[in-house]
Amino acid sequence: MTSTGEWQGGAGRDGPLWWDRPRSAVLDGGIAAVSAAECAAEGVAFAHETGIPTALGVLFGVLVGSVVLLRWRWPVAVVLVGIAVAPAAMGIVLSVVGLYTLAASEVPRRITSTLTVLALLATFVVMYVRTSGDVGATHGVVLVLSGVLAVALNVVPVLLGLYMGARRRLMESLQERADSLERELLLLAERAEERAEWARREERTRIAREMHDVVAHRVSLMVVHAAALQAVVVKDPVKAARNAALVGDMGRQALTELREMLGVLRAPVAAKPAVSGAAPVPVAAVEPVAVAVAPAAGPEDGPTLAELEALVGQSRAAGMVVDLDVRGPEGTYPAEVEQTAYRVVQEALTNCHKHAPGAEVVVRLAHRDGEVAMQVENGPGAADVARPELPSGGNGLVGMRERVLGLGGVFVSGPTDAGGFRVSAVLPGVAGQE
Repeated sequence: MTSTGEWQGGAGRDGPLWWDRPRSAVLDGGIAAVSAAECAAEGVAFAHETGIPTALGVLFGVLVGSVVLLRWRWPVAVVLVGIAVAPAAMGIVLSVVGLYTLAASEVPRRITSTLTVLALLATFVVMYVRTSGDVGATHGVVLVLSGVLAVALNVVPVLLGLYMGARRRLMESLQERADSLERELLLLAERAEERAEWARREERTRIAREMHDVVAHRVSLMVVHAAALQAVVVKDPVKAARNAALVGDMGRQALTELREMLGVLRAPVAAKPAVSGAAPVPVAAVEPVAVAVAPAAGPEDGPTLAELEALVGQSRAAGMVVDLDVRGPEGTYPAEVEQTAYRVVQEALTNCHKHAPGAEVVVRLAHRDGEVAMQVENGPGAADVARPELPSGGNGLVGMRERVLGLGGVFVSGPTDAGGFRVSAVLPGVAGQE
């Protein structure tokens, strides 16, 4: 309904014409029948008073009473008709229902107030004129009686209509808020699912990167030692036995690290104690979070900068010439910073084994104020050294870059002028965000 009281048909209505529901049409039809019958009966007296044919008076009354059918379409017109027929002493049901509908609709209050005052005055004047000639009725009694009837027939319906209109608007507002809240909850659920999916993808990427770093380095060293073992097994049995032992050690270390990682993945997530009176949380809602959180304990159990010397020693044992240069006083860094620095050096050494066998390698580590820098640089590979033919997935540099940038650091890699390759990274002393 518009501000002028005209009904605007729209989606969601299933009633005929301007009614929103069939039962509303049936109700208005019943009220119109009662109003038409009342006006038809009063039309008989109106015909006798005016001298017109009775049938015409009855027809006029039926037409006037049937105007109630338009009360939700044009409430202002219904009230005006009631005021217009007030001198004919007909349309009591029409006037009462029209004023109620007017007050309950979205008609501006100034129009409602004006029409209510007009209807009140019309009813008062008609009642006063018709009762002032009664025998035994004093002027004061007539005034009081006319005023009481005018108020009862006009003010009471308006007050009731105002109350019902306000109540309806309140219910509509609450329904809109409930619908809005439901939409927001659905949106939040969708966003939560998106965040959970993003967390799962990030966790899968992290696990894949960690598996790559753990397995690739160990297996690369095993391949290098196996190649050396094959070359010296006849000429130098002692060295062959030493290389075989190193291969076994590398394999056992790789298995140990894999078991530790799988143990973290399989560790159950401790459920938070339920709050008294709180509804239980569905398992399906917790599962995505558990998948993302369970492996998060890995960084505390990962390698540290103190193990770089052992890492370099493993490459030396495989025949690589590696120089470790550490500068600056050692600092204390978060576990994820130390683990990332270790993995960068580890992956860089693995790439040296793959792509530059026989090359001299320099590993530099610098402790600065608030940050730690590392660099792994190798010269060109020796031409007389057979390549171990290690497979490469092309994810080593990508994984290093993701690790460093994820902590807010800087990563640079590329060939050197001497024909080698250099990997450099700087990490903040406190883990940040990209």
